[in-house]
Amino acid sequence: MKKIILTVVAAMTMTFGFAETEENQAVVNNAERYDMSFDVRRLADKLQLTAEQMEAVEAISNSLNTELATAAQAKGFDRMIQYEKAIRKDVRNMRRVLNDEQYSTYMMLFGATIQNQRMK
Repeated sequence: MKKIILTVVAAMTMTFGFAETEENQAVVNNAERYDMSFDVRRLADKLQLTAEQMEAVEAISNSLNTELATAAQAKGFDRMIQYEKAIRKDVRNMRRVLNDEQYSTYMMLFGATIQNQRMK
């Protein structure tokens, strides 16, 4: 139990440090860092989406980008909280739209995208 608590505290400390160092970056770099836009048509080809699914995925993607733009404007720890909420909401909405195979592929691609964004 102590290990779990210490792990959570360490993760929160690193997250807070990450949020604080970002405040020193320029606003333009910050906005680019939170830009998760992607080509919906290429994703539709990869996931073999139907027309209805494609429309829903595009709407979810636009919603995610709007929420991430709002998160980019926030300060300090609030920025990370809004970022994580937007990501969780996107994942939850995609789960409702995609079947199991599509969702699995989407999560693999989305996870790689998030990881690449954090590397910038």
